[in-house]
Amino acid sequence: MSAAAQSSCAPRCWAVLPAAGTGSRMAADLPKQYLQVAGATLLEHSLRALLSCGQIAGIVVALHPEDTRAVQFPVFQDARVHTVVGAEARSGSVLAGLDALYALAAPHDWVLVHDAARPCLQPSDIARLIDAVVAANTGGILAEPIVDTVKQASQDARVVRTLDRATLWRAQTPQMFRLDELRNALRTAQEQGLVVTDEASAMELAGHPVQLIVGPPGNLKVTVPADLPLADWYLQAAGSRPQCA
Repeated sequence: MSAAAQSSCAPRCWAVLPAAGTGSRMAADLPKQYLQVAGATLLEHSLRALLSCGQIAGIVVALHPEDTRAVQFPVFQDARVHTVVGAEARSGSVLAGLDALYALAAPHDWVLVHDAARPCLQPSDIARLIDAVVAANTGGILAEPIVDTVKQASQDARVVRTLDRATLWRAQTPQMFRLDELRNALRTAQEQGLVVTDEASAMELAGHPVQLIVGPPGNLKVTVPADLPLADWYLQAAGSRPQCA
């Protein structure tokens, strides 16, 4: 098969990067996506990781309505990067990004949603996610099996019981689903007043199967100040990023 024929057979993938939050748990003067690690902001690292994957045709970044920082970064000059006004809640920002993609993508194209505060994502992990989802024709997420003993606690911080960790996973991003299915699932959850903390939650509520693809421990989400030096270490250790196939 020729390279042109292989390209025409490849599924089209897009990405949405919600970056409209304020990151209140960081107790910083800036929204956490603008905090610096390894010479760049969290947002720049996350966006560069997605752009390094040639299978991604375009990326919509959902920004706070008063955000004037992002467009000043050189990475936002890439022709594949588009911006849209986000919402207070993550799910609202993702939905805004998906709505914007409808002008660019086909309803059955695949969409990867990634956290702006996960700067250590590697292109090889994006490639593994895309390969697994396309091979199974089933949406999926990067996730990490829990290896620690997990306790369920009462409101007064007393152990209620020990959970079976063999069935527990820590969800990561990107999370990859069909554009129309994810858009409909998020819209339905919003209309019903359901709280969804990630895209998989909305898909689960809508009755769609979600597969788990093992993600690396380094794909951490920066949430509290102590996460910053750890993210910096992972980024420094990773060095230059390999290109996604």
